[in-house]
Amino acid sequence: MTDRIPYKIPKEPGRWRAIVLAASVHAALVTFLWIGVQWQSKVPITVEAEVWHPNVREAAPKPPPSESTPKPIAMPAPLLQPEPKPVVQEAPLPPKVIEPVLPDPEIAMEKERKHKIQEQKNRARAEQAREDKERQHIADEQERKEQEKKDTEKQANKQANKLAEKLAEKQKANADAKKKRGTKAKKIADDKDKIKAKQDAAKKEKEKITFDKQHQADVSASDKRHNEDMKRLQGQASGSGASNSNGIAALSQGPRGDRGYAQKVGNKIKGNINFNVPGGMVGNPAVEFEVQLLPDGSVAGIQLLKSSDVSGFDEAVKRAIEKSAPYPKDKSGSVPPSYLGIHKPKDQ
Repeated sequence: MTDRIPYKIPKEPGRWRAIVLAASVHAALVTFLWIGVQWQSKVPITVEAEVWHPNVREAAPKPPPSESTPKPIAMPAPLLQPEPKPVVQEAPLPPKVIEPVLPDPEIAMEKERKHKIQEQKNRARAEQAREDKERQHIADEQERKEQEKKDTEKQANKQANKLAEKLAEKQKANADAKKKRGTKAKKIADDKDKIKAKQDAAKKEKEKITFDKQHQADVSASDKRHNEDMKRLQGQASGSGASNSNGIAALSQGPRGDRGYAQKVGNKIKGNINFNVPGGMVGNPAVEFEVQLLPDGSVAGIQLLKSSDVSGFDEAVKRAIEKSAPYPKDKSGSVPPSYLGIHKPKDQ
C-alpha cells in the first residue's frame, strides 16, 4: 500500500460571515435568558394559618352506684393533663433563587470554533478512511487481477503441457511407424540383397564351372604344348646352348605364335623381379611357371612346373608375375588364356 498522503484542512468559504451570524444568535439567546430570569425573580406571598376546635371535650359523668353491686373501691382521681399548646408553624422561607450563569460570548465563540474544528477533523478522518478504503479496494482489485493472471497463465501452461505431451506422443507414434516401415523396408532390401547374392553366387558358380572346364581344356592343351616346347627347347639347347636375352626361355600362346608379345611380357616380368643373385652360385638354374589368365588380363592361377632350387628366386619370380598383371592383349585383340614362362636368376 502507498504511503499515507498528509491531509490539509481546506479553508471554508464565508468564515467571517458565519462568525458574525453566530455571535448575533448568541447575543439574542443571552438577552432572552436574562429577561426570563428577571420575570420569575419576584418574592412570592406567604400565608400563615392556625387551626382551633370550638368545643372543649369533658370527661363522661360517672354512673350511679348500684345496690346489688359491691361498693367500689375508691380510686384516686386522675390527674388532669394540661391542654397542649397549639404548635405555631413557622412560615416557610421563600425558595432561594439561583441566578443562571450567563455564558460568555467569547466562550461560546470558542466552543463554536472547537466544534467546527472537531467537525473538520471528523470530516478529515472520514475522508482519510474513505481514501484508505479506496486504496485498499484498488490494492485488492490489483491483487485479484494478478491472481487471475497467474491462474490464466497456469491454465495456459497446463494446456500447453497437454498439447506438448500429445505432440510428443504423436511424434513417437510417427517415429515408431517410420521405424517399422524402415525395418520392413530394410528387411525387403535385405531379402533382395540375399536374393541378389544368391543369384551372384549362382552366376559365379556357373562362371567357375565354365572356367574350370575351360581351364581343364587349357591345361590339357598346355600340357601338350609344354611337351612340344620342351622337346623344342631341348633341341635348341643342344644346338645353341644359350637362352634368350630377356630371361624367358619360351612363351606359348597356343596356335597363335607372337614373338613380339612374348618379348613385351618378358620385359614386364623381368622389370618386376626383385632378387639379388648370391655370390658363388654355380650354374644358372631355371624356374618354370604356367600362368592362367582371365579375359580382363588378371591372373587366374600360377602353377610351378619346375623349381630352380635357388632360395628365394622362385618366390621372387611368382611375385613379379602377379605384380605384372593385368597383362596386355595380343595382336588378335584378346588376352591369351595361358602362357609358359622360364626364368633364370643370372639373366635378370
